[in-house]
Amino acid sequence: MTKFIFVTGGVVSSLGKGIAASSLGALLQARGYSVRLRKLDPYLNVDPGTMSPLQHGEVYVTEDGTETDLDLGHYERFTGVCAHASDSTTTGKIYSTVLTKERRGDYLGATIQVVPHIIDEIKAFITAGLTGEDFIICEIGGTVGDIEGLPFLEAIRQLSNDLGRENTLFVHLTLLPYIAAAGELKTKPTQHSVKELLSFGIQPDILLCRSDRPISQEAKQKLGLFCNVRPERVIEAQDIDTIYQVPVSYHQEGLDLQVCRYFGLEAKENLDLSKWHTVADRIRHPDGQVNIAIVGKYVQLLDAYKSLSEALIHAGIANNVHVKLHWLDAADAGNFQDGLAGMQGILVPGGFGERGIEGKLRAIRIAREKKIPYLGICLGMQLAVIEAARNLAGLTEASSTEFGPTLDPIVGMMTEWMDGKMLHQRSQEGDLGGTMRLGAYPCDIKEGSLAHKIYGATSIYERHRHRYEVNMTYHDRLESVGLHFTGLSPDRQLPEIIERQDHPWFVGVQFHPELKSRPFDPHPLFVSFVAAAIHQERLV
Repeated sequence: MTKFIFVTGGVVSSLGKGIAASSLGALLQARGYSVRLRKLDPYLNVDPGTMSPLQHGEVYVTEDGTETDLDLGHYERFTGVCAHASDSTTTGKIYSTVLTKERRGDYLGATIQVVPHIIDEIKAFITAGLTGEDFIICEIGGTVGDIEGLPFLEAIRQLSNDLGRENTLFVHLTLLPYIAAAGELKTKPTQHSVKELLSFGIQPDILLCRSDRPISQEAKQKLGLFCNVRPERVIEAQDIDTIYQVPVSYHQEGLDLQVCRYFGLEAKENLDLSKWHTVADRIRHPDGQVNIAIVGKYVQLLDAYKSLSEALIHAGIANNVHVKLHWLDAADAGNFQDGLAGMQGILVPGGFGERGIEGKLRAIRIAREKKIPYLGICLGMQLAVIEAARNLAGLTEASSTEFGPTLDPIVGMMTEWMDGKMLHQRSQEGDLGGTMRLGAYPCDIKEGSLAHKIYGATSIYERHRHRYEVNMTYHDRLESVGLHFTGLSPDRQLPEIIERQDHPWFVGVQFHPELKSRPFDPHPLFVSFVAAAIHQERLV
């Protein structure tokens, strides 16, 4: 029978529940078990698609086109298991489903309540769509004690009774703060967090204790005594220099061993974690360094570009270099020439809205004229096309309809597109949430192009998240000034990849390749981009 592991967090937010869940999943895989990870977020938004990246971080997109929390990116990167729409839900999505059923008359006149209707819907989500996995690891977003998280805690409490305690395990991640004046780590916040969890009827089986220094055996004994947890199941989660060391650290602390013993499963003493050791060693001991400028509008919160920064780390591992990222605010009126000095590569990522557009265009022009390797992603590709139209093709009014009316709409809103045999249609007046071109779509690559060389294939699938497209009406005029469309949708209506052949490395892509990069399988676009940057003379 499938075993369920529920991961909760206490004391403070941002402790790393997603990394903890992902690391445990990777360790169970190393023991030969199959895993699947799911995220339950307590906010009322149906999904994070309309939330500001400065509040919530990046929106991760699954292969099947669902906008989700960034933790699903960690799940995929650590385990290699492809997430689906059925692996992410929110309070908003749960309530929306229940209310739709109520309007349809499914409840036969019953009064709709949090218990049982909302709780039952959460339980149904957790247990739906299983395909014989050995373990389902469910991360509960937020912090124990938050009002909005109460239905999820009640759901997992009930589910533990439904499935049996022998088939469910509760992991609670907390913080042990160090008080310098006292000279010790304090266990009291964790004790109070566990007390709060107990008030909801949940007894944690394993404690993961975040700290900035080693936890003494005495502290573990104390936590075990007051939290009613065996001392050997109080697991140290000390700060480390790279997240890709976390699975090894948790294994050394005995996390996976204790999970197996709890469920009465055979636990091999020696696991092959060599690939994790190799990745961590490459990160810690590179042969050199390469400087990459990222010109974006959400640089005040780097989680807004989490998958992007991780993809560049993966490319650094593949090239055995440290990729030093220089975050430049595209909306800053400062001198971009100074900010880009010393850069060996320039990347303009995706984004929405008009703010910062001129700064991004300036950076793209510098990359083109100074022959600095350039990678444009989503909006970064669209702006590369606009820059070429304005400065090379003589279309000085070229712009995107996203930024307002324009005489030359080089980029415009998609009104319809095909997904297999399904026609999607959108209008300017429609809803924003969930209405973009989302998920994996095919792209045909022109033989002999740089993209063909990078991918080693003429047909690829990449994940998208956008509602505007480059206008193919301008195709011939743009190609006449050296901007070539080397990747198209199979119906040849939607540009997917552009590149310049008069430049050492200049590529723009409409999709988001960072979403498919893995530490053990880095994305070829990033690997090639970083390799080109390594051989680029620095701009002086």
